Amino acid sequence: MSDSEPISAPKSDTVCDVTVLGGGLAGKAAALHLAKAGLEVICIEPVETVRPPVGESLDWSAPELLKALGLPMEHLISEQAATWKRHVVVKMRDGSSADYIPTPWLGGAPFYIELRTLHVDRVRLDQELAKMVDGQNVTLVRDKIVRVERQGKRILSVHTARGRFSSPWFIDASGFSSSLLGREFNLPAIQHGPAKVAVWTYYPVSDPIDGTTLYMDPMPAEYLDWIWEIPINPQTVGVGYVTTGQRMKAMREQGLAVEDIFQQQLMRFPRFEPLLQAGALDAPSVTSFRCRVYRGVAGPNWLIAGEAASMVDPMTSNGVTAALRQGAEASRLILRHRKRGTLPARARMCYGSRVVQMAKFFNDGIEKIIYEPPVRNRMGLGSSGTVYTSPAWSLNVVYGRLRPDGIFSTLFLGLLLGFFRMSAWIFYQLCKRLMRQESRS
Repeated sequence: MSDSEPISAPKSDTVCDVTVLGGGLAGKAAALHLAKAGLEVICIEPVETVRPPVGESLDWSAPELLKALGLPMEHLISEQAATWKRHVVVKMRDGSSADYIPTPWLGGAPFYIELRTLHVDRVRLDQELAKMVDGQNVTLVRDKIVRVERQGKRILSVHTARGRFSSPWFIDASGFSSSLLGREFNLPAIQHGPAKVAVWTYYPVSDPIDGTTLYMDPMPAEYLDWIWEIPINPQTVGVGYVTTGQRMKAMREQGLAVEDIFQQQLMRFPRFEPLLQAGALDAPSVTSFRCRVYRGVAGPNWLIAGEAASMVDPMTSNGVTAALRQGAEASRLILRHRKRGTLPARARMCYGSRVVQMAKFFNDGIEKIIYEPPVRNRMGLGSSGTVYTSPAWSLNVVYGRLRPDGIFSTLFLGLLLGFFRMSAWIFYQLCKRLMRQESRS
């Protein structure tokens, strides 16, 4: 079975051990973990993808999660589905730059932390995962989910356009656009920052690069917009632009097409002039999003994972890690409580708390330290990046080593995350006050 071949959904009732709603990173990761443990899994994904997969620059916690699925870094590199990401460079239009590299001593005793990570070709990565799913006890169904059948908070089955699927357990990995169970149960959502728009495309290269490059040139009073450049495989580099929905709307009202806006923003940086003049860029893809996280992402026999549970800002590079991590944790909870037939309230609370706390930590931090002007203006863009990157990278490492599961480890993680969030908030308020005082004088 190839990833592009649709499998006809059975027209009669189908019963399995676990039904996974969505076949993206979180869905396939959960399906693989469950199938390897001997469970019969059905993974339902749309006939057509909502948008091309994006989110190609990984943080330093993602490789260990990919390895647990059977995709070590060396394999992805050899298959040309990834390139090495050894650092992140932020460049400004005036030629100044800041380079973020993990501290080398963390790679030695007593930490032994892997200092390498990857950029991935998301299409190729999805193909690799699809091949692994095909080799396990997973049935991939291409169909549209039209209704959730439930009794109170407990899900009984899901109905698709061509069939009904029943199981004792369900995982919602339907993605940001669908968020099936979040909407089904009307879960409260915590929003972070304004609505945003991402526009991106790809171009061929002959000499690969080994880092993520971000281009920024904010005015002092502006909310930040930015451009990314990511080598997704040895022959291809992705380039994209992120701005607020409000600013995109204003530019569109001036009569500009999305492609015109994209090229106009790239022209702000000399790096992209030769590419634009040579016509090397393909027509761009576009998507809108708003960073958010749902509360209560676990029920008696269901869990929500990936972007269906939390949408983290793309600048954090944490989207793939969150999807893989939540897919693994959701499957682990099902395996642990399978015989009981229901998730204890304690397990639901802890899983939901971890999802919320991590999303709030990454999204609050990037909004207050980078996107909004007070801290950025006070410290400079390069220093602000360091203030954000150091705790963000460190807390991901702590999560990976701690592997919080029960009440006490989840509480400890929440306290750490809360401490850094509170510190960022206090610092933000201080810089905001100083900025007001300076504007009056």
